[in-house]
Amino acid sequence: MRLPLVRPEHLPVDPHRLPDIADLAAHLRFSPQSGHIWLHDKRMLLIHAEAMGVLRRELIDSIGLDHARGLLTRMGYYAGARDAEIARKVRAQTSLHDMFIVGPQLHALSGIVQVETVRLDIDVERGRFDGEFLWKASSEDDEHIRHYGVGHEPACWMQIGYASGYTSEFMGRPILFRETECRAMGNEICRIVGRPVEDWSDAADDVRFLQIESFTKGLSAAATTPRADAPRTAAGKLPTAFGDDDMVGASPGFNSTCQMVKRVASTRATVLFLGESGVGKEVFARALHRISPRHDKPFVALNCAAIPEALIESELFGSEKGAFTGSVATRMGRFERANGGTLFLDEIGILSMNAQGKLLRALQQGEVERLGDHQTRKVDVRVVAATNVNLRDEVAAGRFREDLFFRLNVFPIRIPSLRERREDIPILMHYFLGKFMQRHGRSFTGFTGRAIGAMLAYDWPGNIRELENVIERGVILGTEGSAVDIGHLFTSGETFGAQRFELSQDGALTRAADPARMPAAAAAGVERVSRRVNDLLGDGGGDDNDVVSLDEIEDALVRKAIQRASGNVSAAARLLGLTRSQLVYRLKSRGIAAQTG
Repeated sequence: MRLPLVRPEHLPVDPHRLPDIADLAAHLRFSPQSGHIWLHDKRMLLIHAEAMGVLRRELIDSIGLDHARGLLTRMGYYAGARDAEIARKVRAQTSLHDMFIVGPQLHALSGIVQVETVRLDIDVERGRFDGEFLWKASSEDDEHIRHYGVGHEPACWMQIGYASGYTSEFMGRPILFRETECRAMGNEICRIVGRPVEDWSDAADDVRFLQIESFTKGLSAAATTPRADAPRTAAGKLPTAFGDDDMVGASPGFNSTCQMVKRVASTRATVLFLGESGVGKEVFARALHRISPRHDKPFVALNCAAIPEALIESELFGSEKGAFTGSVATRMGRFERANGGTLFLDEIGILSMNAQGKLLRALQQGEVERLGDHQTRKVDVRVVAATNVNLRDEVAAGRFREDLFFRLNVFPIRIPSLRERREDIPILMHYFLGKFMQRHGRSFTGFTGRAIGAMLAYDWPGNIRELENVIERGVILGTEGSAVDIGHLFTSGETFGAQRFELSQDGALTRAADPARMPAAAAAGVERVSRRVNDLLGDGGGDDNDVVSLDEIEDALVRKAIQRASGNVSAAARLLGLTRSQLVYRLKSRGIAAQTG
């Protein structure tokens, strides 16, 4: 049973402004039986505009105008970033303009607003973007006006977030849109203008709505990095309570983690940071200390994995002169050095059982005893620990003390991997590019489209630490005055284990087959159709009971062309004398897998 399609002929577009929308419509699937709607490989929802209006009113009335605006802006930002992924897949072989216009067309296809382009100057490799668009019939304005009437501030918050998120993901650098006219202000239409964050002289007020709290630098960090063609001293810094240049992000995962840090910072609770290697656990730990009441006291860090087991006790608790061979002077341990402040214990999961027992006693009693000494010393230390191993599994395996685990696990904070916050990748790319251009005295215009696509497709097993290294490598290998390309970034054997997915007949997402290979059943069908067509055209004496429909013949031709073109849609379309969008529509309606290139 084939899923119902949205027919392109029922979706009028302005052919002078926008490319044919048939390729996008072909990616829209409804499956009422399973309760799924899919746009490409993203599950979608249909929801009443009035329901969104009620939600908007409830948010404004309950948490205030600014907080409601921020929440809806961030929601739109996330949606736009996801649609940018679809744009790169659906129109991979088209012009840059047509690929970018997927965003405005999806905005219209979703029933949110009609978009008209006023101007669009886009150059990914030079990092240049200057866009102006008109929004007509904005559903967001309709609902805002219905509840609050016409006011003095623009109200298309979610749509502005969408435009910023979509364009930032597409460009590989932070782009900020601002609404200069809005129906909620009494204008006839809405008008938006988008530019790189650093090109706005007063971006901070708009950027704050992409931050879950004012203490998070988030997207605004990008504004602190100089452009390649700007003087090095021209870049100003925006103040943040975290005060850490590496606190960069605007994704829900990043904002959620920052919110957890803020909630616990003012307390004395022990914090346990969890997450993969390279996600920035020490960065968050330092930020926690910086906004805590202990900020004017020492922050002392110890990587437990870097200290030999025989020395870990003296490192933690100190030692007296002569306590062991080579101990020629009395030394304070990390607990004493951190007295009054914060002690950060990284890689705590590798501590030996003996060291775990002594650490537990120090946490419980608030006192330490140096090696070779019989005197106990009171310490007032807030312990913040971090690990990239599952401590519950370690407890079950007998490698970690259960009582110590519960002592540390007072307030666990999981930091998401970079794979879970991909919408932050363009922001991080732009931030680290500026950082390393300044460090190494080099100048680049940005990243090529190939580089941006590869950075977004890579799984980043080393997370932010790996991304930082890759960007620095690109700055070193790249040609000054041009864009950093994929060959400058991935030179260390990185593998792209990208897997393609498709929709099954019931609307579920399943792994796609190799497009260059035809399934056995399909191959047999093509062979049967080929035999029958030859019989008919050659007046052969075939079996007249072996009926072959015209649909089967077209299906066989499409499959054979895809096989001949090794799965490349554009090449297969040329073989069949079709446009690419026409073939895409046929492939989707027949459930045939193929590459998007």
